[in-house]
Amino acid sequence: MINRRLMTNFFFFAMLGAFLSLGLPARAQQQQPPPAQQQPPAPAQQQTQPGATSGDDQSRRSPEEQSGTSKDRLFWTLPNFLTVENAAQIPPLTTGQKYKVVARSSFDPVEYPYVGFLAGISQAQNSEPGYGQGAAGYGKRYGAAFADNTIENFMTGAVLPSLLRQDPRYYQSGKGSFLHRAGYSISRIFVTRTDSGHNQFNVSEVAGAAIAAGISNAYHPAGDRTVSNTMSVWWTQIGWDAVATVVKEFWPDIRRKVHKKKVEAQTPASEQPTALKSK
Repeated sequence: MINRRLMTNFFFFAMLGAFLSLGLPARAQQQQPPPAQQQPPAPAQQQTQPGATSGDDQSRRSPEEQSGTSKDRLFWTLPNFLTVENAAQIPPLTTGQKYKVVARSSFDPVEYPYVGFLAGISQAQNSEPGYGQGAAGYGKRYGAAFADNTIENFMTGAVLPSLLRQDPRYYQSGKGSFLHRAGYSISRIFVTRTDSGHNQFNVSEVAGAAIAAGISNAYHPAGDRTVSNTMSVWWTQIGWDAVATVVKEFWPDIRRKVHKKKVEAQTPASEQPTALKSK
């Protein structure tokens, strides 16, 4: 099953190309939050009880902090709804929220042409010859690729996280050197948070990918329904997820870099700071 290998290669080279083209430094720059405005102390009768959230506090919270998910997209295209940047104020997800966000990602409009692109490459390379060629072969490859992606998403992001009460989100580090952050992101394949905020072995990822690989034997060609191929698909899927976490970790830095370059390009030279002119 070459689809997942293609996905791994696609994201690996996309990430590598972004790093090289944007000149990502070894230590990514952090966005410094604006200084908080000092608020006068609230009258004693208006102060909330510990752990409670006032209406004003709720209105000041970002959509990410309110919903527990994001509306971000990798490279402004691919759904990245289970990646969050501000871990401190993020509420836990309910079972319903886990299923909803995974469904929103799996059936996002961009997924259909993306899977179609992967199926086209698979058809051109004649991977899994049991599917044949022509429109019928392409349709089978498309359906299998879409099923692979959707089943794995639900297993690792909704089904097992709900049963085991694990948090399927990726919490970006944003601190330290490039190697430190890359190591942290890869480690999240094996370490995750529980719904209560404690670290735990990521059974949802490891076992979820294995279950998805086993289920795929039901609709892939008979010649590929071997133990060795299932194991290969399992570990390839985990490898793809590891690459994806690295992309998720550094995507905010890439996004800020691109935004900065656009601002500099749109700003007349006479209005740019002296430091920028001298570059």
